[in-house]
Amino acid sequence: MFTLQQVTNHATVADFHSVAKLVYQDDLNYIKPITSDIEEIFDIQKNEAFNGGDITRWVLLDKGKPIGRVAAFYQTKNNGERMGGMGFFECINNRDAAFVLFDACKSWLSEQGLNYMDGPVNFGDRDSFWGLLVEKKATPSYREAYNPDYYRAFFEDYGFEKIIEQKTCEITEKEFNYERFSKLADRVMSNPKYRFVSLDYKKIDKFAADFVQVYNEAWSFHEDFRPLTIEKMMARLKKVKPVLPGDFAIFAYADDRPIGFYASILEVNQVFKHFDGKLNLWNGLRFLWLRNKINKVRGIVFGVVPDFQNLGIETGLIIAFYNNLKKHPRINVAELAWIGDFNAKMLSMLESLGAYTAKVHYTYRKKF
Repeated sequence: MFTLQQVTNHATVADFHSVAKLVYQDDLNYIKPITSDIEEIFDIQKNEAFNGGDITRWVLLDKGKPIGRVAAFYQTKNNGERMGGMGFFECINNRDAAFVLFDACKSWLSEQGLNYMDGPVNFGDRDSFWGLLVEKKATPSYREAYNPDYYRAFFEDYGFEKIIEQKTCEITEKEFNYERFSKLADRVMSNPKYRFVSLDYKKIDKFAADFVQVYNEAWSFHEDFRPLTIEKMMARLKKVKPVLPGDFAIFAYADDRPIGFYASILEVNQVFKHFDGKLNLWNGLRFLWLRNKINKVRGIVFGVVPDFQNLGIETGLIIAFYNNLKKHPRINVAELAWIGDFNAKMLSMLESLGAYTAKVHYTYRKKF
């Protein structure tokens, strides 16, 4: 007989995180996420999604032993619509147990006035903990959703239907079609109207303002768009500085107007895999020592303002980034994540570059 327990205190939080240890005890590819990264999502003081949203979570017990967990939440989109969601699902290979967790989400969201739930998704931005992993040719990246293969049957048997297929692509220097794309980029990079500039932390105020300007122009049409402020961007840049060398962030300008950017961070899971989910002072020092062994970067944001799209700016950003990577010879793999099936142009460009699909995630929806 299963018992569903709401997470309300330190003991139940510990149970919530202990489920993953049980599920992945024999999975050599699993990398435990940083516990504090997940807990910040449930912190009303740190997660902006609480502005117009709410979240709750449960642990499923079998004879007092945690065997499953899940969270249910809703948040308000840019158009004012409320989105129901569920995520942070982990469960042993037991269909009945999984359905108890799904039922809990459905019941709670129905009480909040929702008639559907997307999942597994994040209570916040799409770039973290989003989607069900259905294909994999690489280990999980930082803040990337990872799960056993048997989860897919749970979701589909319960009645979840796929609404988005999102790909993670990788490319190596050997496969990169440099000759072709450098020729394509030459037209825009040799035009004095355009400049491609690396991030300079000595001018962080200017680059933060330029990023915000491009982001708010390029992403405003997304239904879940939230305007970015310079203050928030400054805080983020300072936080990611240890994993975002200036060479890894390229800004494009038309005359003096910022029109695009491409930024990648070090794939820190290559180091975090040794930390067992703990990012304490000692592990922070270990990271600073070990980060020079990382050989992969992960693209986290790539955008061009609408009136400069399809003019070659995207290609210029890629070539400028590639030229900078040559200053870091240990880096031999680049990854670009969360490319939805609705973004056919980006997928086509990456295929032309020589990239291959390393991982595929599905976003599902269950109506009720």
